[in-house]
Amino acid sequence: MSKHEHLVDGIINSIEQGILQKGDQLPSINKMVDTIGYARKTIVKAYEELKSRGIVESKNFKGYFIASVETKQVLKIALVLYAFQSFQESFYNSFRQHLNPNIELEVFFHHNNVEILETILARIERKYGFYVIAPIENTRIKKILQKIPSDKLLIIDRFLLPGPDYSHITQEFEKSTYDKLTELLPSVRRFKELIFLYKKDSDIPREEISGYEKFIIDHNIDGRLVDSYIDNNVSQGSAYYVVSDDFLWRLLRDCGNRNLKIGRDVGIIGHDDSLVKEMMAGGITTISTDFEQMGKLSAECVNERKKVQHIIPTYLNRRSSI
Repeated sequence: MSKHEHLVDGIINSIEQGILQKGDQLPSINKMVDTIGYARKTIVKAYEELKSRGIVESKNFKGYFIASVETKQVLKIALVLYAFQSFQESFYNSFRQHLNPNIELEVFFHHNNVEILETILARIERKYGFYVIAPIENTRIKKILQKIPSDKLLIIDRFLLPGPDYSHITQEFEKSTYDKLTELLPSVRRFKELIFLYKKDSDIPREEISGYEKFIIDHNIDGRLVDSYIDNNVSQGSAYYVVSDDFLWRLLRDCGNRNLKIGRDVGIIGHDDSLVKEMMAGGITTISTDFEQMGKLSAECVNERKKVQHIIPTYLNRRSSI
């Protein structure tokens, strides 16, 4: 155990033994430094961790006080997501459902913006008992995440680990994209090309594009990357792998306007499954992970405070759109 963990345990043990009661004042940071010889930042870190658990509170100019004798309670969890899109909502609902009811959850969204995520991480640093973060693949973000102890951080969705000891429940993109497109190969061959349609500057993993490019090369499929969508420009006889939901809805609208039958005149593969995609246009075939399972496993990791390193499988949901 580190020095600050020894100090946290010592205060908790004193509470459980009845030595410290609710409302009691803890020694000042300066007095603790003089008495036990730990560095000032170590004392501060211990007190702040106890604050994040709701056990200790600080009062301006008065010091630190015992706020609760419920030592087993972890009050605050910070959950940092991309945005509240349909698949993120599925993760959140499952995560919230399986999280222990005595945990207070606060949610933040970074919208795949490095500056916003840096601001969020600076604001929440050392204020929570546990952190669940969907990161951005960026070296600056990785360095910031390294400031969070490995036993207090769970990385979700994207595989960007600050170090080998960190927990993660993430997706794999390159091989899974290649494998699921290969399962659809007979259907894809019915069309003249497979267009990878995505939104420029979006949060799409580069590995997903690599899996698509490997697929069209290995199987001699005509294909191209398109990072914008021009309305009313749908190509009859083409198939689309559409990563952006916004582009998907516009593509479906334009097919309807031109009386193009989905699955016959135009093939469509969607990204990240949802109830809407299951129902729309007779059903949109999707390549997706199980975000409900990701949410459930993430909640279990937080509840049990155990190390988890798990890759969520990717599924092909076959429907009539290709």
